[in-house]
Amino acid sequence: NYCTYILVCSDFEVDYGSEEHANIVYATLAVDKEVCTTFCQFPYFIFPCQYRHFEAVEARFLRASFSAFVDLMILTTQIIEEYN
Repeated sequence: NYCTYILVCSDFEVDYGSEEHANIVYATLAVDKEVCTTFCQFPYFIFPCQYRHFEAVEARFLRASFSAFVDLMILTTQIIEEYN
């Protein structure tokens, strides 16, 4: 018996313009358990940009992780804009 996994994928990129801002957002996202799950992976980070290639075994896992990622990224970006 062979198991076949069909991965659902999505790409997302945000340019923060500075390595400092990208580091702040990355540090925030790296510790969030909802964003970092075993069902959805997003391995790429390139300064000063956030580049994510999301892969999930089911569309619902992709949607949940992507939604949590974007929500937290928006909140972190608003904090950077407010206090920087």
